[in-house]
Amino acid sequence: MIKIGLIGAGFMGSMHASCYEALAGRGDFRVTAVSDDDPDKAAKLAAKFGAAVYSSAEALIRDGDVNTIDICLPTYLHFPTAVSAMEKGYNVFVEKPVCLNEREAEELLALQRKTNTQVMVGQCIRFWPEYMELKRLASEQIYGRLLMGVFKRISPRPGWAWNGWLHDPEKSGSAALDLHVHDVDFVRSLLGDPDRLVAETVEREGANGHIFSLYRYGDAVISLEGGWDYPETFPFEMAYRVSFEKATVVFSSAATPSLRIYENGGDIVEPKLDELAISAGDGGGNISSLGGYYNELHYFVDCLSSGRDIANSTLQDGCDSLRLTLREIASAAR
Repeated sequence: MIKIGLIGAGFMGSMHASCYEALAGRGDFRVTAVSDDDPDKAAKLAAKFGAAVYSSAEALIRDGDVNTIDICLPTYLHFPTAVSAMEKGYNVFVEKPVCLNEREAEELLALQRKTNTQVMVGQCIRFWPEYMELKRLASEQIYGRLLMGVFKRISPRPGWAWNGWLHDPEKSGSAALDLHVHDVDFVRSLLGDPDRLVAETVEREGANGHIFSLYRYGDAVISLEGGWDYPETFPFEMAYRVSFEKATVVFSSAATPSLRIYENGGDIVEPKLDELAISAGDGGGNISSLGGYYNELHYFVDCLSSGRDIANSTLQDGCDSLRLTLREIASAAR
């Protein structure tokens, strides 16, 4: 049986707990332990599963009845926690971004080779229905070759983060690594690393609150925009607009319907996708549908239950998307 130790009971930990509740019966797993610095938060999530409560990640990894670790901690704690879990031989799910820099990425990859542990990174957009559909359309060339695209992810300034860690670039990597990395990773999954790129950031108080990037793939161009430096009343939106030879596909989380395909012949198609609406609970945040989170954790649990290797959103994927985002930041700095 997969015995999961959930580390972190805040915003993301609460989302993962909701998904594990919804996944009951869909894999040979149990959440057996929960840890958080706030014992009340840990106890609240643990009560959903009859799980043991620990006051720290170290205690859970050392003493918990677990063989799999789910890391939902601030980014600067991902690396040491993943290392501790992998050194114990545990399989790991770690939220994005996988870590903060190239050195940490190389050490994690080397440790995975040494321990042969299964590691998945929470790049949930790969598992979001509208993005999965775009990936299908591109991979199968339903509308021909991809010509150009625009990807956007914008948000009000996050005020819910524990101890304000998101606004410390040394701990979060700012908006580029925490928010924009979603689109970087998805574009990488779609087209690979670009032939060349250029990027610019808008900084405030020493942190990159907004980033604009251009990727070149042969004769195709992709534009990416990500930022969280908007007023608290500003609505979150994730969106894309992608042109193929025979159609343009448009998605916006702020639109109804969210996905439309404008075919060159004049028809407008509104695909019907399977979606899940799972409550985010009291964790906060700006996304009420947890379909992508559910899908990625379902995939993770299913792989471990069936003995299959994780092949999507792997540790290598997470590290490669981190590196590409760091390339953007370096381009902007130049």
